Parts: sequence; C-alpha cells; structure tokens
Amino acid sequence: METNNKIHATYLYWITFVAINGGLLFGLNMAGISGAVDMLKSEFSLTDGGLGTVAALLTFGCLIGALFTGNFTEKYGRKKVMQATALLYIISAMGCALAESSVILIVFRVLSGLAVGATSVVGPMYISEISPAHSRGRLVSMNQFAITIGIVLAYIFDYFLIDLGDDSWRYMLAVPAIFSIFYFIFILISFPESPRWLIAKGRKTEAEAVMLKIGGEELVNNEMEQIERVIKEEKLKEKVRVSELFKGKTGKIVAIGTAIAALQQITGINAVIMFAPDIFKAAGSAQGDSMMQAMIVGLVNFLMTIVALWLVDKRGRKSLLLWGAVGMVVSLAYLTFEFSKQTQYGAGVLIALLVYISFFAASFAPVMWVIISEIYPNRIKGVAMSFSTAVSWLCTFLTVYFAPVIQGQLGLSYLFGIFGIFSVIAFVFVKFRIPETKGKSLEQIEKELGLI
Repeated sequence: METNNKIHATYLYWITFVAINGGLLFGLNMAGISGAVDMLKSEFSLTDGGLGTVAALLTFGCLIGALFTGNFTEKYGRKKVMQATALLYIISAMGCALAESSVILIVFRVLSGLAVGATSVVGPMYISEISPAHSRGRLVSMNQFAITIGIVLAYIFDYFLIDLGDDSWRYMLAVPAIFSIFYFIFILISFPESPRWLIAKGRKTEAEAVMLKIGGEELVNNEMEQIERVIKEEKLKEKVRVSELFKGKTGKIVAIGTAIAALQQITGINAVIMFAPDIFKAAGSAQGDSMMQAMIVGLVNFLMTIVALWLVDKRGRKSLLLWGAVGMVVSLAYLTFEFSKQTQYGAGVLIALLVYISFFAASFAPVMWVIISEIYPNRIKGVAMSFSTAVSWLCTFLTVYFAPVIQGQLGLSYLFGIFGIFSVIAFVFVKFRIPETKGKSLEQIEKELGLI
C-alpha cells in the first residue's frame, strides 16, 4: 500500500513539474530583459517612454493571451493549450533575439506575452484540477515557485552574458527558447489531460485512468462521484455568458477574485523585478554591482516562495495575505522615505527591497493564484480565470509602462509611495473580503460560497 502511495505521489509530482515549466518560462521572459535595458535603449535609441513600451508590451500580450485562454481550455483541453504555449515560447524568444528593429522586437515581445498570459491561466487551473484537496495550495503555489526560479535564472544568465559585447542582449533574450524546447518535449512524452475536463467531455474512462495514476482507487472513490454530480448540475444550467460574470452571487465572487488579482500587480512587483538593476543604479551602484544585487533580489524571491509553499496549507491563504501586505507597506514606506532624501543611499535600500520581495513572495505571489483557482466554480472557471488574469495583466502593463516614466520625471520616492498606498488598500480588502479556502475540496468551496 505504501509503495502504491509513493508511485501515485511520484506521478502527481511529475505532472505538476511538467505543468510548472510554463511558470519557469513566465519568469525567464519577464525578468530576462532586465540586464538588457541599457543596451536596448542604445541599440534602438529608446526614450524612457519607449523603453517602457518595449518592456510593457509583453504584458499587453499577456492580457490578450489570458483573456482568450479560458475559452480555448474549455474547448480544446488544458493539455493542447500548454502545447501551443510551448511553441509560442520558442518562436517568440528566437524572434526577440534576432530582432533588427524596435518594431520587430515589440512584435515578438507581444507574442511572448501571449504565451505568458496563457500560461498564467492554464497552469494554476490545471494543477488545481489534478490536486487532492489536502495538498492543492502547495501544488498550485509550485507554479509561482517555478516563476521565481525563472526570474533567478534570468538574472544569473544576464549577469554572465552582459560582458559578451554589444550583442549580449540577443543572447539574454534567446535563453527562454532552450527551456521552451524541453517544456514542449515533456508535454508530449507523459502528460495527461485534466480529469475534470475529461469528465465534462463525457470521457469518464480516461478521467478515471488519470485519477487512478494520481491517487489510486481512494481518490476515485472519494472524488469521482462528487465531480460527476457537480459537472452534471452545471451542464443543466445555461451556457456561460460573459455577462454572467458580473451578476448575482457569481458576480460577487468574480469581483473578489479579480480585485485580488489586480492588487497583486499594482503593488509593484513586476516593475521592481524588471527594473531592479536600474533601481540599484539609481541608488548609486555600478552596473556589475546592480546586476549582482538584482540576482540577490531574485534569490530571495525564490527562497521566500519556498516559505509560502510550506505555510499555504498550514496557516491558510488569508493569514499569509494579511502578513504579506503588512510587510510590503512597511518596506515601501521606508523606500519612499529613503529616496525622498537628497543624499547618498546606503545598504538600507537593498535591505528594504529584499524585505518587500520577501513578504510579497511569501504571500500575494502564489496565494492569489491559489485563491482564484479555488473560488471559481468549474462551470465558469475557464472564462472567470481568463477575465481575472487579463485584468491582472492590464494592471501589470500599466505598472511596468509607467514605472520608468514616474521614476524619470518624479523620482523613485513617488513610485514607491504609490505602491505603498496600494499595499494598504490590499490589506484592507483581504481583511474584509477574502474567504478562507484551506483544506476544502473545490466542490465544498463552491457550496460554501452559495454557488450550488
């Protein structure tokens, strides 16, 4: 019996590993441009606004990718969408690396964004659907863990590639293509479709085979009947209309999920990740030192996500979010004060940024994805997650676009002050609006929220 449990656990971890490779590529694409910022400005004669456009249009692609992915996952399945994103990652990375003009670079950055946006929807969705209730929070958080690994790797590659000459930015932007090839191969060789999607499509035998591999007969006996019943009830209802996302109890839940998705981004994380070397240069560091400090930021982001993996199923989603917001507010307040002074900045800037990253990585970074993958009922999950994730990417686009503009015209104190205000709002919202979902099955959560 114990041997069988180990086999099932190994298989569950394997398919989770394959799924989170999309998250790894997410991180590589988001942070990979950080070391190339100065070279891109010089190569294509970009202004601060132009640089913001090049950086932010990836997130515009993310918005579009997220918006349409839900429908594709419902129609074609989670696995085929993942295959398509793997191919997009390969094409976009090579296109960015070989770009001969800012227009071509922007086009392929948008394509990269389409893949990242699709991944941000389908990854957490897939993992939440294959995971047993007792470990779902940890396994869904693994996607964010993979994103942080991608960010660390991006900083490391940028650090070692930065001295290879004027074309080193091309090598930096080509790195994701290598990892994308492995991702595509992994999906092809041994990767099942989501059992919940298979049941919804009337393919019960295939779904049962997947569930037997994941958790054995115990999982099939405990969850198959419940999943079938809920999906049957959902099929009796009318087909999901987009307008339904904004009405009644469903509208309230979608509003909660969308708000937490937006707050995750407008507290500033992706602006800090993308422009970390520039922030350290503004604080007085040399280019090599600023890249090294950015690597430290990425490493702390990675390590604190491990803390989140450990705590999310022990302490619950809500408490992590509350403590994360408090830590972010304190560190951003210090950064606002420090950059408002007209003096040489000390080690406090690095420490405060690390504190900000630490609290974000242990809370909002993974827990937001856990929350929205859990609170949306299966019938609208694809469309609702797409909508919430698209709004999140819209907020990311605005944040990343305006960050260098605000930094250039008003200074970093204003930038960090704005992020601090949104962190206060995030704390208040979580305190009064976010439900606790720890340890509950998806069907139980749906029932408690009054959706069935």
